[in-house]
Order: sequence, then C-alpha cells, then structure tokens
Amino acid sequence: MPAESKPGGRGKGRRRAPRDKRRKGLKVAAWTAAGIVVLGGTGAGYLYFELNGNIQSLDIDQALGADRPEKADDGSENILVLGSDTRSGGNRKLGGGTDDGSARSDTAMVVHVHKGHKKASVVSLPRDTIVDRPACTDTGGGSHPAARGVMFNSAYSTGGAACTVKTVESMTDLRMDHYLEVDFRGFEKLVDELGGVEVTTTEDIADPDSHLDLKAGTHRLDGEQSLGLVRTRHGVGDGSDLGRIQLQQSFLKALMRQAEEVGVLSSPKKLYDLADTATRTVTTDSGLGSVNSLMSFAGGLKGIGPGHLTMTTMPVRYDPADPNRVLPVEDESRLVWDALKHDRPIPRSATENTAAGEARGVIDAG
Repeated sequence: MPAESKPGGRGKGRRRAPRDKRRKGLKVAAWTAAGIVVLGGTGAGYLYFELNGNIQSLDIDQALGADRPEKADDGSENILVLGSDTRSGGNRKLGGGTDDGSARSDTAMVVHVHKGHKKASVVSLPRDTIVDRPACTDTGGGSHPAARGVMFNSAYSTGGAACTVKTVESMTDLRMDHYLEVDFRGFEKLVDELGGVEVTTTEDIADPDSHLDLKAGTHRLDGEQSLGLVRTRHGVGDGSDLGRIQLQQSFLKALMRQAEEVGVLSSPKKLYDLADTATRTVTTDSGLGSVNSLMSFAGGLKGIGPGHLTMTTMPVRYDPADPNRVLPVEDESRLVWDALKHDRPIPRSATENTAAGEARGVIDAG
C-alpha cells in the first residue's frame, strides 16, 4: 500500500542530494517511458559495455526514404516518443485490455528541444484523433496504402514505428530527428527501480479498467499504480483520452522530480539495475541505438528541468459524429507546428479554446 500524508506534503526526513552528485548519477533516468527527453537532464555515471546488447533499434530513416520534411538547421531537434500498448506476452496483464496479440501507440508526444538545449516543448497527440494516414513502408519493407479518416494510433498497428513517424511528419510538417518507444512492462519496472513516484491527487480516482483506486491525497505510487494512472481515462475528467493526457503530463513532471532526488552513485548495483532496465525498455531509431549514443544525447539535455518544460496537447475538437473521437482544429494546430518549425514558443492562443478533457489539476504538479 502506498504511504499517505497530508495533501501537498512531501514527508519528513527527506533531503535532496547535492546538485553535483545528482547530475553525475542520474543520466540513466533519461531512458524512461515517455520521457527519455523529459528526464534527460540528470547527469552521467558509468555504464557497462554489455548494456549495448539490450537496446533495440530500428532503421526508420531507410524505411521513410527521402520524401520527408527538411532537417532544421538551427540546432533544435524533434523527437517522437511513443508508449506502446501491446497486449501480447508479458504485457497482457498490465493496464487492462485483451491479449489479442496486437500493438497500438497508447501515448504519443512530439518533443521539441529548442536551440541551445536549455528548454523543450512537448505536444501530446491524442490517440483518438481522426487523421488521414499517408502511404508508408514499415521497417520490414512492407508497403501500406494511404487511408482517410482513421484513428491516429492505427498508424502504429498498421506499419509500426516507421508508419507512425510518417503520419506525424505528414500532420506537422516537422522532421522527426529521433524516435523512442517504451512498452508497459518496461515502464512499470523502471518506476519501481526509481523507488516509486510521489504524486498528490486533488480528488479520488477510481477506474477498474486501469486497476486504479486512489483517494485524494499524497501517494508514493509503485510501477503498477503509475501505469494505471497514466492509462486511466474513465476515472477522471470527461472520460476522454484528453483527460488521460492531462494526467500523463502532470505525472511526467512528478517523475522528473523523483529522478532528480534519487542518488545512484552510492550504489553501483542500483545504477546498473536502472541502466539494465532502461536499455531493455526502450526501442530507438538507429541513430540512438547504442549506450554511447544515448549518453551523448541525454548529456545534451542536462539543462532541461521541470521549470524549462512546456507541455500542451495538439488543438482538437470533439467529433460530432462520435464523442469518443476528436478532430484536429486546423488553424490552431498549424500555429503550434509553425511555432516549433521556427523554434518559437507555442502561442497560448493556439490552445486556449480547444477541447481539453477536464482533468487539469487532478494531479498537483507542484
């Protein structure tokens, strides 16, 4: 059972590790679920050579070919981060759903690292968004025809990572410089390796579909509870995927704080366990497919903390034909993507009056 205290309380006797120690010991925390980018500012220790063998990578560039948006030449980067909800193998008991052997992109975020790598903008893509999916080739060489008016996450179930990147680039006109994916079991285990994550909920959350039952208050969530929280949709807000996205964004900030507070240099075994779990968890594009590449990438993000991170959701509206689906708001969405294309902050006006999910503030992000 999670320990509880008064809402907003952080508990007695907890001390932050010295800044230099935190930065040296926590780069491995960058390799988490939705957040290798979001957690990338936590420093570097040492890693074992054999960890290279854990990392799965895909040659997405070869599958996509040359017909892509141009790379930015201003030092900024775009990373597509996916959480996949395969129901096969070890994941079948996690997070609800049936074991049908399929896989979908349960969580999708475009992470834009601004020039200078001191701040980042994260835009969540609702999986229930109705889009026109372009023709694509998967990393196995299979071809898939274009489709109109389909759910965004069908790109992943149709053609995997490459088709998802192709769809996102078509939607945004942004080049995805890197791709990162994590599955249910890896996310759960990594949270446990970090010692859980402390969150404060401002109301009760009960969702049998995601196996979550939390009373309002402060909790230290283990991996299973954390997975339930980031996957719940019926227990908060309006029951839509948009409400779930708001929970995910708040949870990621709590996860960042936890990563900053964990000192792993004092325990080589803990550092290795975190690195082993993280490298087994993540699937990357071939450009990040080694420990050295991941370390170098994360090292370039060390200046990005919770206060330098802006999180929002692609502007959408509810589909009048189906309340369980959403449609992009074209003009406002273009404001978002154009801002990132020119490495500018996302204008607040782009997302002020679009569908949100009504779950903001359910988790106190501090």
